[in-house]
Amino acid sequence: MAGLTPVADALARVLEGAVPLPEEWVPIGSADGRILSRALASRRTQPPSDMSSMDGYAVRAADLPATLPVAGEAAAGRSFAGSMPGGTTIRIFTGAEIPDGADAVVIQEDVSRSGDMVTFRDRPASGQFIRRKGLDFAEGAPALAAGTRIEPRSLALAAAMNHATVPVHRRPRVAILSTGDELVEPGAEPGPGQIVSSNALALAAIVRREGGDATLLGIVPDRLDATLAAVRHARAERHDILVTSGGASVGEHDLMRQVIAEEGAEPSFWKIAMRPGKPLMMANLSGMRLLGLPGNPVASFVCATLFLSPLMRRLAGRTDILPLEEGAVLGVALGANDHRQDYLRASLIESNGKLVATPFPIQDSSMIRVLAEAEALIVRAPHASAAQAGEPCRIIRLAR
Repeated sequence: MAGLTPVADALARVLEGAVPLPEEWVPIGSADGRILSRALASRRTQPPSDMSSMDGYAVRAADLPATLPVAGEAAAGRSFAGSMPGGTTIRIFTGAEIPDGADAVVIQEDVSRSGDMVTFRDRPASGQFIRRKGLDFAEGAPALAAGTRIEPRSLALAAAMNHATVPVHRRPRVAILSTGDELVEPGAEPGPGQIVSSNALALAAIVRREGGDATLLGIVPDRLDATLAAVRHARAERHDILVTSGGASVGEHDLMRQVIAEEGAEPSFWKIAMRPGKPLMMANLSGMRLLGLPGNPVASFVCATLFLSPLMRRLAGRTDILPLEEGAVLGVALGANDHRQDYLRASLIESNGKLVATPFPIQDSSMIRVLAEAEALIVRAPHASAAQAGEPCRIIRLAR
């Protein structure tokens, strides 16, 4: 249908010109989920010297088999002073530095000890149970590449490399605005014809899960002056993205197109060939991206999944920005699709080694309960042919 922007084209316009946000340094303990803005090299060598990997006795392999006197002890963080005298052994513990003169460790289960004398029955291989200096990483060597998303394992590595702070891309700052005379905040008593606002809180949760900072601007009535003031406030506060919910359709109370015109801009697109989510718009307001989402809760959520999340990920410095699609089979037959790309809320089960996606029978975009129960979105291309139960389909899993 003329005038409807395909989903792929709309996404390309949302991402056009979006680059990772500037660098900032954060404490390593606060870096989980952040994206490195530059490669991180080690500030130390690990292990810093040859270390024992077992509890036992440090020896010269050439001295064995034999019965040797214990000349001292080495523990983690407490090394044996000096060199190990010839014809002796050193009691050693895991993580302790290998004494000078020793070239192997014999585990305690393989020896017999009487007082200060230890009997070794076999000759070990040189290097046995020794972690060599630099086995893990060496000082100055790059270990974490730019673009790495910090998670518990890479956070542990950065800390072990002695980084108290790390360089990451700044978090996207996202303002969220709800529009509509019909909305009241959760906890308030709705008047005649009013409903409780839920989109803003769901969108804020998505923003935070994507690693952004969310600012709730509240609800504005269906008045141009109030809506324009809220948009200008978001710009003044230097938000990277303003997400609006409602006001993007074609009714006389849907004001976002007028607001964009008042700000001297034009929508990059308006109305998408998708269901749910047709009344979606995007504009660039002097560096702040305005993403106008539909007011219906399901449409708002689906549009946030397909457009807001990828934009945030790009700004945060991630390279894996698109929702992950995977294969499944249909649990029921579906009719042919029309000109819009469909995103059907569905349940998922495993059956005979296959993932089966079954759409809910009612897909009305106002039904939040169905959205909450859904485990995936079935993606159906425009003009897709009718499909039978058991035929392949594509899905996007919803986070649980």
